[in-house]
Amino acid sequence: MAGVHVSTVVNGDPVEFACQPGDTLLDSLRDRLGLTGAKEGCGTGDCGACSVTLDGRLVCSCLVLGAEANGREVGTVEGIAEGDQLHPLQTKFIEHAALQCGICTPGFLVAAKALLDRNTDPTEEEIRYALAGNLCRCTGYDKIVRAVQAAAQEMGGK
Repeated sequence: MAGVHVSTVVNGDPVEFACQPGDTLLDSLRDRLGLTGAKEGCGTGDCGACSVTLDGRLVCSCLVLGAEANGREVGTVEGIAEGDQLHPLQTKFIEHAALQCGICTPGFLVAAKALLDRNTDPTEEEIRYALAGNLCRCTGYDKIVRAVQAAAQEMGGK
């Protein structure tokens, strides 16, 4: 089977990789680009552990083909921090103990950032709605919601 050449932008950097036509974006990110933040939790788009943004839209990378990233912009958890400077979401997740095993954390961070990129002052209901596609078996959701609220406040929300 012939490979597919993909030219894309990941976390602001232009990248190229080859993948098989049936390879998922998740597999391409992890296996071709070494970006292992997104995790495969379910493989069916039900858990959110593999959440990334594609042209600014939150997607489950297990449901998107790697070839579909061609000419598009991908955002992963690895692109949230700026160098050694953690994003306020990452800092607040730590401060609020909003993580435990870490499998779901990258997906929650990407989903929360996607929310805050379009709504700097979300209500609790809006936060819970935006994170509804992400499942956590360890922390419960209150600490995660509080961390997102605190990050929004720090970032200039009301």
